[in-house]
Amino acid sequence: MTRHEGGCLCGEVRFAASADPLRVTVCHCRFCQRNTGTAYMVEPVFAKSEFQITSGTPKTYDVVSEGSGKRVTIHFCGTCGARVLLTFERFPDAVGAFGGSFDDPNKLGLASDIVRHVFTASALEGTVLPAGVPLFHEHAFRLDGSLNEPRILTEPTTGDRRGLG
Repeated sequence: MTRHEGGCLCGEVRFAASADPLRVTVCHCRFCQRNTGTAYMVEPVFAKSEFQITSGTPKTYDVVSEGSGKRVTIHFCGTCGARVLLTFERFPDAVGAFGGSFDDPNKLGLASDIVRHVFTASALEGTVLPAGVPLFHEHAFRLDGSLNEPRILTEPTTGDRRGLG
């Protein structure tokens, strides 16, 4: 049985997923840049029914998404402040986890065919956008739930403000 476990820096908040992620989203939007303090967020997304908090109770902070107008809830440890999860009003049956919060992030399929990059229009200059994976200028899904058309590069390139993003 597949099981992925992780938690915060101090270990107070722990979680487990009983299945592999449905997808791994690498998000380059300004929200994720600010939320992580880095160039992008690596977010394995799981079915909510296959994900549970196993110890501790995360604190939460709600933000309204500029793109959808829907609530995004950040779940974090009240002791060490580490972010561990995201839940979404727009996607109520999904849980996004902060990729680096897993005990073994390499078991998540981060280099597999379930990865996609979103909001590449906001990618920081110099960020390498990989070949062979779906890249979306903005979100992968339109507000009506249909999928936007991805771009797939034949060679890796760096994100820039001149239209590659």
